[in-house]
Amino acid sequence: MKSMLFMLPTIPATYEERERLRPIGRNNERTQRMLDQVREIAVFADQAGFDALALTEHHFHSEGLEMSVAPMIFLADLAARTHRIKLATLVMPLTGWDPIRLAEEIALLDHLTQGRFIPGIGRGYQDRWLNVLGQKYGVAGATSDGSDSDRQNREVFEELYAVMKMAWTEDSIRFEGKYYQVPADSGAGRPRWPVAKTWTARYGAPGEVDAAGDIQRICVVPKPYSEPYPQLWQAFSGGQETIAWCARENIVCWSLAEPNTFLALCQGYRDAARQHGRTLRLGENIGTFRMVYIADTYAAAFALGAAALGDAFVRYFSGFGFFEGFRRPGEVGEVPISFQRMVDAKFAIVGTVDQVIRQIAELCEESNPDWFGWYLDQGLMDQSEILRQLEAFATKVLPTFA
Repeated sequence: MKSMLFMLPTIPATYEERERLRPIGRNNERTQRMLDQVREIAVFADQAGFDALALTEHHFHSEGLEMSVAPMIFLADLAARTHRIKLATLVMPLTGWDPIRLAEEIALLDHLTQGRFIPGIGRGYQDRWLNVLGQKYGVAGATSDGSDSDRQNREVFEELYAVMKMAWTEDSIRFEGKYYQVPADSGAGRPRWPVAKTWTARYGAPGEVDAAGDIQRICVVPKPYSEPYPQLWQAFSGGQETIAWCARENIVCWSLAEPNTFLALCQGYRDAARQHGRTLRLGENIGTFRMVYIADTYAAAFALGAAALGDAFVRYFSGFGFFEGFRRPGEVGEVPISFQRMVDAKFAIVGTVDQVIRQIAELCEESNPDWFGWYLDQGLMDQSEILRQLEAFATKVLPTFA
């Protein structure tokens, strides 16, 4: 099983400081402190033997919790400071991007890292910013409830993904979709490209221009360093439609679901892959998110988590329905919103080194995922304590599973 560290990343501050310094997301001193913390963690993880480090993409987070507006730029900085660790996005919502622009930037970072970059893509669930950056598609955040808005989000996502994949795999492309066209109709007659006959017809990709000098296709450069393109990741809530689509596209799926639900997701992915002619073992191409807290006693480890990301998860992520991932099979009614439920659902793994090893081993025995992802408390826990946790995990836990 391979290991991944996941960070949002987060402006380091207490809740009192977030209120006093609001909007703390625009505080330059704290932003610099956040950058330094993430860099320090990345270098440590690279040296300690973690296989990957991932950042998310979100926008407009004035509160300072999800300050990852340009993850590929940040990862390029981390790539220059590390040597072997894979660097990933988990995820970049494709519905807020131009697909060709994203294809170009992914391909370039793939070259800069010589294959160390893993692009994670998703549908996006936060309306506050997706409604702004995705307005040209008329898209809102995914709700995974089968509503008209959710279906449109999926429709836009899959169309833009098709364009991005074409850009990586074909020397020139032409596309006519519901939401995107290549070449675009400018509405002003022939696109101006005065060197079509003297330059592009001779040196460009075949078919880019016709005999009259009109643009017929476009060539997206560079092509990815990885052949045919980098391995893709996607986070998913558990919808069977998403599982089937990811299995068809050979995309690694990540989930925070409790063990019984997670096992069913692994089985669903394996079954869907078989329908597309791919035979996988249980847990192949699957990653599981977990929080980890290590201390000399179970009580001390529990207290660490309850005061850090566990507290933020209750305050913030519960509002987006994340606790549904901790619903027990057959459970009805409201899922309790507490750190205790996160522990009971084995999303938060707490205890001594031996207790943590045993809990991760149980997860491996049940579903055998390819990846174990640690959702790290950067910005919500003292940096020295985070580094102590990482040291304990790298030296005492990872060797059991590497």
